[in-house]
Amino acid sequence: MGITHFLAIPFPILGHINPLLQFSQVLVTYGCKITFLSSDENYHKLKSACADAGHAKVIDSNIRLVSLPDGVDPEDDRKDQARVISTTINTMRVKLPKLIQDVNALDSENKISCILVTKNMGWALEVGRQLGIKGALFWPASATSLASFNSIQRLIDEGTIDSKTGLPTKKQEIQLSSNLPLMEAAAMPWYCLFNSFFFLHMKEEMQNLNLAERWLCNTTFDLETGAFSTSPKLLPVGPLMANDHSVLCSLWEEDRTCLQWLDLQPPQSVIYVSFGSMVSLKPNQFNELALGLDLLKRPFLWVVREDNGFGLNNAYEFQGSLGKVVGWAPQKKVLSHPAIACFISHCGWNSTIEGICNGVPFLCWPFCSDQLMNKTYICDVWKVGLGFDRDEKGLILKEEIKKKVEQLLGDEEIIERSSKLMEIIIKNKAQGDQNLNMFISWAKD
Repeated sequence: MGITHFLAIPFPILGHINPLLQFSQVLVTYGCKITFLSSDENYHKLKSACADAGHAKVIDSNIRLVSLPDGVDPEDDRKDQARVISTTINTMRVKLPKLIQDVNALDSENKISCILVTKNMGWALEVGRQLGIKGALFWPASATSLASFNSIQRLIDEGTIDSKTGLPTKKQEIQLSSNLPLMEAAAMPWYCLFNSFFFLHMKEEMQNLNLAERWLCNTTFDLETGAFSTSPKLLPVGPLMANDHSVLCSLWEEDRTCLQWLDLQPPQSVIYVSFGSMVSLKPNQFNELALGLDLLKRPFLWVVREDNGFGLNNAYEFQGSLGKVVGWAPQKKVLSHPAIACFISHCGWNSTIEGICNGVPFLCWPFCSDQLMNKTYICDVWKVGLGFDRDEKGLILKEEIKKKVEQLLGDEEIIERSSKLMEIIIKNKAQGDQNLNMFISWAKD
């Protein structure tokens, strides 16, 4: 037998590419070979990022980057996820069989053993099945959010949600299974994203994803115990960030000056603020956050992307003598820095795992998708963070920001629970490694 060869296919956004690339690096340390398929646009970004030797960005030689067009025109808005999903499926699906054939022709001893996809790329599992290739899902969010998507049809059949929109049929809390927490219907990950398109897409997508024989999640059994009883396919392989592997290429240039700046700050003094790669604040909310950080009179590190609609230059005006504003940060290094006191976060799963693994308490500012569900876990299940209250116009005011940061940093129990949760997660790593070994053996046979 040759070595296990995975064809990794992420949906072409940062929140899927980075976790799957990180997972690919981990698989390489287990002796696997990876062909990593991205859209043409992201392929060129990855190639140029990895050629930037000045930042010591590398991809292991056992990971080969390949690309296909995703059909998104240069003038199209890549934040329009509905458009990107539709064109990617329609364009890549017809070209994938030929790419697989070409990849296998290059190394006939080590043909592709398994196709590994993220959400929205389930169509590739169908292509793989037609070619007799095994399929697995790498889910870049929580196991609970996957369990919720997998429950869509049952919730429709029970009359809990509407079959066309996914909206709740009446005001009620939803419990996906007897050992999962009760959640507001609004916390379901399809509830506030792209209206009914995304709900109907995911209802169909779950049929594709069920073609995968394994569902891998960057989580641990102790973090989401209840989720693993909902499907035998679910396999916790985290925390992946704890693996020591090559430096990842980032599609976006990181401003590493913030690490030197953090070195100058007292221990547990800095408020870290980042809302991930997709979310943008409206100008009035942006101003309230800036004024709230100013009111605190504490050092803060604030990630403001250049494409946030308000402008990085405008944010620089707010940093004052205590703050540091950057366009993008090396987040894992930031969260592991002793100067960090807390994390004002959108509660995306990657950020949630990275914060937990470093024992950092959260202030939760979720927007959509699985972020509301993650906030429920952070605040109500794990109890390692607090949420913000909004005013009658839906704004989080500067006084509320100041109040909640001070409340969090004064709450010894939350800080202690954050440290304990970190210890539990790191202990879970052995089980994650064992599951990973089992998965690789299955993919190879």
